[in-house]
Amino acid sequence: MACEEAPYDETKTRYQELTSTVPAGGNPAEDMYKYQGFWYPKVFLEGIISAQDNFKAKPTDIILCSAPKTGFTWLKALCYAIVTRTLFDEFKSPLLSNLSHFLVPFLEIDFAESPPHREPQLPLLSTHLPFTSLPESIKETPCRIIYICREPKDTFVSLWHYLKRVVENTESEKMLKIEDQLDMFCKGKSPWGPYWDHVLGYWTASLEMPEKIMFLKYEDLKNQTPFFVKEIANFMGKPFSVEEELDGLPEKTAKFCNFESMSSLEVNKCEKFRPRGPVEIMNSAFFRKGTVGDWRNYLTSEMIAKLDHITNEKLRGCALEFGSSDLGSSQ
Repeated sequence: MACEEAPYDETKTRYQELTSTVPAGGNPAEDMYKYQGFWYPKVFLEGIISAQDNFKAKPTDIILCSAPKTGFTWLKALCYAIVTRTLFDEFKSPLLSNLSHFLVPFLEIDFAESPPHREPQLPLLSTHLPFTSLPESIKETPCRIIYICREPKDTFVSLWHYLKRVVENTESEKMLKIEDQLDMFCKGKSPWGPYWDHVLGYWTASLEMPEKIMFLKYEDLKNQTPFFVKEIANFMGKPFSVEEELDGLPEKTAKFCNFESMSSLEVNKCEKFRPRGPVEIMNSAFFRKGTVGDWRNYLTSEMIAKLDHITNEKLRGCALEFGSSDLGSSQ
């Protein structure tokens, strides 16, 4: 059990007091609140506060982190497949009948009211929280963190499409014009945003604590998946044996978890994610294209220039690059 008994009633009281004082606003399609410098949908805020108050990390925990729409569904599938490869073969993997988000506990949801039961052989947890807002026990214990980020323009386009799926067939859908959403994204008023601050928080921490934090870019993972499957396994303390490498298991894991494989599963085409949770959405909303450079199909030259300018200003002098608008190609 990763949590001890905690005063959840006190957390609820603090949440109620907080939401009466913190600024509300942001995305017109969501009721969002600004908390500790970042914007959160109200439905997740109580869970965030609860995780901060009550979650007790163990040294063996592996925390998967990201801002929304940066390849998180894929990262969870890869990490889950790596960790459980001695428990299930590819024909019996729970990934065949469950969305990866369901298999890896999410701090903002699963720790909202009480700590869930966790099997010792499954050390994976996940969160969209920025580094500065992580529960203190995560920062203080030698547990490991894997963070994935994505080129900001692709992140924005993916987020815009996802939000449209969340609110489709409602009045809010009419409010999700791409121009308005870009303006909100650039101002940092997007779920778990500002995006650039989210990325830089983990980037800086990874430079200071490389043994604790593995920093990944979606584009690199896409281009060299088998290589990074081995790197992730090594970082998690679950390295592939010589026999496994000779058998091509890293390559098989990469293929098993790729976009085409996961998106074609019946569970990810027809079922709903957490139908009784704070947000109900079809699993298919987590699978759109899985490509690099799709922003070219949606953004005007003015939009591109605006996002690139912010990216260049935010990343100036920090040795983190995503590439420029005229490089790379869609996959």
